[in-house]
Amino acid sequence: MTEIIAVTPETIQSQIFTIRGKYVMMDRDLAVLYSVETKQLKRQVKRNIERFPTSFSFLLTDEELENLRCQSGTSSLEHGGSRYPVLVFTEAGIAMLSAVLRSETAIKISIQIMEAFVEMRKILRDNALVFRRIESLEQKQIVTEIRQLKADENFEKIFDALGSSDLKPKQGIFYDGQVFDAYVFVADLIRVAKRSIVLIDNYVDDTVLSMFTKRNKGVSLTIYTKDISKQLLLDKKKHDQQYDPVTIKQFKHAHDRFLIIDGAEVYHIGASLKDLGLKWFAFSKMEMAASDILKKLI
Repeated sequence: MTEIIAVTPETIQSQIFTIRGKYVMMDRDLAVLYSVETKQLKRQVKRNIERFPTSFSFLLTDEELENLRCQSGTSSLEHGGSRYPVLVFTEAGIAMLSAVLRSETAIKISIQIMEAFVEMRKILRDNALVFRRIESLEQKQIVTEIRQLKADENFEKIFDALGSSDLKPKQGIFYDGQVFDAYVFVADLIRVAKRSIVLIDNYVDDTVLSMFTKRNKGVSLTIYTKDISKQLLLDKKKHDQQYDPVTIKQFKHAHDRFLIIDGAEVYHIGASLKDLGLKWFAFSKMEMAASDILKKLI
């Protein structure tokens, strides 16, 4: 089967479950999306087992299988009357799976799945306080209810009254090879901005500009970098023809990289944005006034 299935984000999100505190998808659901048989998918994983550590993929225990059955609301997790081992994949595992399957379908569907994971995290982040106040419900059920609430004209008023909270991690480490994870982390920060983004990074190219195409409409972007080459100016010109313009200024006094969101949140990032995930790097949210940095830049 080579035909690429038309899949909606809602369909993919309905197949994402919570196991061991991680969001995962089942082997059989992924097989359907990738237009392959489940046994073929598992065969490829077995052949490339060194690429699938337990943080990427794992077999469910009987208890987890029962929990998954409850989440999915189906008893069709049995074949021929006997239970079969269910292999599940985390977001990183799904990205690796598309690489080992080596098909156009797998690549295109994986991109849609990654976007569904990003949207899922955005829903959870934007409504964190709601989830904490309804602890008796599974997160999967809450997400469904939130989607229904979005149709209500009082949705914004409801969440304004409940308040908001921030689920973005304050510090952490990305290891070499975590290219997509690091990319998603920064992309999530970019999407959060409502008014402005300031990047201080000595090494900026077109790949960095492409990341900021994910910012919301009307959010200003100012980049401070050590050298402004003719190629960078050309890349900026092409970028500005399609997206909100970016301001690039020369700044030679910084060694480290900083990302400032809405003039309030300051993130120290140990790697240039163009090199995210290529080598180990750490990040941390700094407990300091962003205005101090912005004043010095001016």
